[in-house]
Amino acid sequence: MKILCISDQIDPLVYTNTIKERFGDVDLILSAGDLPMDYLDFIVSSLNKPLLFVFGNHNLNELKYYTQKEPFIPVIDGRIDYHSSGATHISGRVVREGGLIIAGLGGSMRYNRGENQFTDFQMKLEILKLVPALVFNRIFRGRYLDILLTHASPRGIHDKEDKCHWGFKSFLWFMRKFKPKYLIHGHIHLYDLADVRLTQYEKTQVINAYSQYIIDTGARGMDDEGTLKNAK
Repeated sequence: MKILCISDQIDPLVYTNTIKERFGDVDLILSAGDLPMDYLDFIVSSLNKPLLFVFGNHNLNELKYYTQKEPFIPVIDGRIDYHSSGATHISGRVVREGGLIIAGLGGSMRYNRGENQFTDFQMKLEILKLVPALVFNRIFRGRYLDILLTHASPRGIHDKEDKCHWGFKSFLWFMRKFKPKYLIHGHIHLYDLADVRLTQYEKTQVINAYSQYIIDTGARGMDDEGTLKNAK
């Protein structure tokens, strides 16, 4: 399975009429935030593959359409329409896609009281909301999840010293407790080829999806124990 991970920057290799030639063999797209919805729509319509996303702390004009707190969310047959833009918003949710169990947690560290910002305690509460679904998966599918998709990074992994770009300590607890194969995040821009994009933390490979990055898990995507194979 090939997974195209994107975040923060519109990549000219993706936003082009040759996108099918370059990325037509991907099976899934994961967006870690701070990208305009038009860009996600372009990718979905061009590749015709499922795209799961979380919002970051920028490009939040359409956030209100995807939060249950708003009275004018798109609703179909009495249920919230998470697919109204062609992509699927998964922040605060645990979903299954292509045999993978994926959870989403959007937003950044709270630094100026803006939208979609959280203290570390608030993010811990967001994590706790996922626990029933994670435990269900552990009991009936043998594992909590395969991928955690976030916007911010974990504290001390790929993050920066300014508060806006601090990572969440609660993500470290999440990885120790629930052991996802991957944590895919955005938010931290990579301007130098020497910047670190991949870091192993306990059982989890932490990946900065800035601009675009491909995870290739091999033909099957899952090993005999039901967990993701290592990225290539």
